[in-house]
Amino acid sequence: MRYLNILILSILTLQLSHSQINEIGFFAGGSNFIGDVGATDYIAPNSPTLGLIYKWNASARHSWRASIIYSDLQANDNESDDIKRIQRDYSFESNLLEISLGMEFTFLDFNLHTGEKIGTPYLFAGLSAAKHDNHYFLNGSQTPENNSSWAYGIPMALGYKTNFLGNFILGIEVGARYTFSDQLDGSAPDTDALQQFQFGNINNNDWYVFSGITLTYTFGENPCYCVE
Repeated sequence: MRYLNILILSILTLQLSHSQINEIGFFAGGSNFIGDVGATDYIAPNSPTLGLIYKWNASARHSWRASIIYSDLQANDNESDDIKRIQRDYSFESNLLEISLGMEFTFLDFNLHTGEKIGTPYLFAGLSAAKHDNHYFLNGSQTPENNSSWAYGIPMALGYKTNFLGNFILGIEVGARYTFSDQLDGSAPDTDALQQFQFGNINNNDWYVFSGITLTYTFGENPCYCVE
């Protein structure tokens, strides 16, 4: 274990010994919900989503990434293919503010100081925390609990990015968020006294998906990825 720790520290020291380059920009697109209310399509954005993104490029193959994204999360049983949900006719709308932190891995080298047009697919994974409104359903209508909760989760995104204009980088991505919560859609009320209004599959947690584009601007010293 001691030698493994030394190896990890050595790799981190090698990465940090070089200059880094920063990216800052925004995410714009749409969101959709997957849970006990509404459709179960994986990619079906139905509500606008907007956020800020910061990246710290540690090498030509990976970056640390942080973001804060807002969406008015929505779902409607009428958009489902399930006849039982259509007949139930539930719908909800909830303000959602997500903070995430993780690492982005590129399939190809994305060396930003070559002066050439480059592009690569990438994967992003990390941890997230989403603040959302709590509600429940009373007589088929969304009823607020007048409080909010944090849904912790694991974001997983697949995208493609390219440096299309000077220091600007354009990307397109689809990112699913698996949460450790079943409260986003109101199927599991947060208040103990409202547990009688619980419905749906209690063994399945909620998901939501962000689909859209990223536009970031690079700044800072150009990194040297070569090992001297």
